Amino acid sequence: MKTVQIDKKKQDREIVSRVERCARKAACDTDRQGALLALLHEVQNEFGYIPRAAMDVVSEKLSLPTAHIYGMATFYNYFSLKPKAKYKVYVCKGTACYVSGGARIIERLKTELGVAEGDLTSDGLFSMHITRCLGCCGLSPVMQVNDEVYVRMVPERVPGILAKYRTLG
Repeated sequence: MKTVQIDKKKQDREIVSRVERCARKAACDTDRQGALLALLHEVQNEFGYIPRAAMDVVSEKLSLPTAHIYGMATFYNYFSLKPKAKYKVYVCKGTACYVSGGARIIERLKTELGVAEGDLTSDGLFSMHITRCLGCCGLSPVMQVNDEVYVRMVPERVPGILAKYRTLG
């Protein structure tokens, strides 16, 4: 139990250190309200999301209630309170993609990744998302990984595509 507490304290010190570095980048010594958005951007860039512990440090640094910071972080779509995957997989579920087999692509992804829609794999590499249109209706069904689009998808192509990204890390 003692090692867990030591690790927790070490982790907390690391978060404090990283948020303070973000505060220096965001030049948060001026207007607290104005500085909050800039600091949240820096924290998001530093961690890839806004951890709860970082909100506490920002609260202390800017002398603002944590609830206010949470409200700001959840109001803007840019911010995330959960870690984001390195590779975001989107599957179109628009009419054209759905009728041409999009649902089978989704099921294969769920099996291959072991996650449901919106979830992150345990290694942090992938998250799976459903979208209503990727603008490629004539090439349906369509899947997108980050900025790369895969057209005329069939479930059998899913493992190879995921393997490509796994090797990239």
